Amino acid sequence: MSTISLPAQFPPRAISSTKKKIARLTLWPLVAATFFMVSGGAYGTEEIVHGAGYGRGILILLLTPLLWSLPTAFMIGELSAALPAEGGYYAWVRRGLGNFWGFQEAWLSLVASIFDMAIYPTLFVLYLTRLFPWFGVDHRGIIVGLSVVTLCALMNIAGIRVVATTSLWLFFLLSAPFALIVLLAPGKIGALTNVAVTPATSTVGLVGGLLICMWNYMGWDNASTIAKEVKRPQKTYPRAMVLAVIVVSLTYILPVLAMWITGIPSTAFETGSWADLAGLVGGQGLKVALVLGGMISAFGMFNALVMSYSRLPLAMARDGMLPKVFGKLHPQTRAPWVAILACAAGWALCLGLGFERLVTIDVLLYGVSLMLEFVALIALRVKEPNLRRPFRVPGGMKGAVLLGVCPLLLLVFSIVHGETEHVWGMSGPMFGLLLIAGGFFAYWAKRAVKNDGWLAARLANLRKAA
Repeated sequence: MSTISLPAQFPPRAISSTKKKIARLTLWPLVAATFFMVSGGAYGTEEIVHGAGYGRGILILLLTPLLWSLPTAFMIGELSAALPAEGGYYAWVRRGLGNFWGFQEAWLSLVASIFDMAIYPTLFVLYLTRLFPWFGVDHRGIIVGLSVVTLCALMNIAGIRVVATTSLWLFFLLSAPFALIVLLAPGKIGALTNVAVTPATSTVGLVGGLLICMWNYMGWDNASTIAKEVKRPQKTYPRAMVLAVIVVSLTYILPVLAMWITGIPSTAFETGSWADLAGLVGGQGLKVALVLGGMISAFGMFNALVMSYSRLPLAMARDGMLPKVFGKLHPQTRAPWVAILACAAGWALCLGLGFERLVTIDVLLYGVSLMLEFVALIALRVKEPNLRRPFRVPGGMKGAVLLGVCPLLLLVFSIVHGETEHVWGMSGPMFGLLLIAGGFFAYWAKRAVKNDGWLAARLANLRKAA
């Protein structure tokens, strides 16, 4: 294991006691947690099929992990194996590019999470209303969403093993209905070509479908923030990343391929329609199972991501970049309970925004933070060539540089498409740029109010003069 410099705020004795109290994750629980941080099953792929059709939709689902996910997984494999530090990608960028860019990485990730995390309670409610439309009336859906946020926050305070074990079982529960669709579909080849379906109201086209596909395949770096709580991270992380890419890709492609051979038109797909389509293949029982699976998927993804995002304020507090209160741990579970509650409050504020608008902003902010991680990969190759890297991106320095090219091109594409989405009277990219600029201001403000900052010094001089 490579030597990792630890912040002074976290003395060796505290580290030792933490290691004794934390039950560390092994390969398959980490794969399951990563699965929920990235995917959560085929739920959310409906708009891809609607916008691109079956053939192009499956092609997009095949190419996106190769151009977007696999480069990210390789980058994470090298950095997490070399630097398995709590805070993950924030710690890598800070070490490779310095405090300023480390702060920006954390800022972008946390701000992106506010929009990203609102998506999953929204999907939970969308599937719930397929069974019980009553929940879609007035503000009942918002209340259900708040309940999901609250329950997941409490589960995370209960500890990491609770979340990881729950993720593993939820994976099997949500996968079972889609496995039935894949098994039953060959018996209905072409049988649903002329079946009457409720007309879809979705307006998502090919470009929007690709953007949503990028969202479905992002989040691989989220698992890195819990590196200190993983058993043998140098070996476990690279294996978990590759396995998770394969599992996620199969859970997307196989159900779509199964529905294609039944002959049902791709225009019947829209967010939440998997339940209705499953009912056509396997009856009312399978429809109910898909609805429950959709709710399980949204809940499981939110639950796993709370575990990831809450470690960022914890790591920043230990580095002196946030108030020390965010570093408070629960005495029994060692969970960062203050960080969890603070993040949950922010996530709850965006529950009323629409699905595609949330995705547009999320992809932009996440993409910029991801680019900083690719830059950190190159910077660490230059600054610390002798750093022990149990897993290394192949191709030397040229391979490390080329690794980020395809994700960068996809990010530029998403920014161009974002011009069609508007948030509070401004275009999506403009709104995103304001949020990015907020990170520069927040860092400046943090430096100003520190004990040695200019604002603190000026206030001290005013007190002396008085």
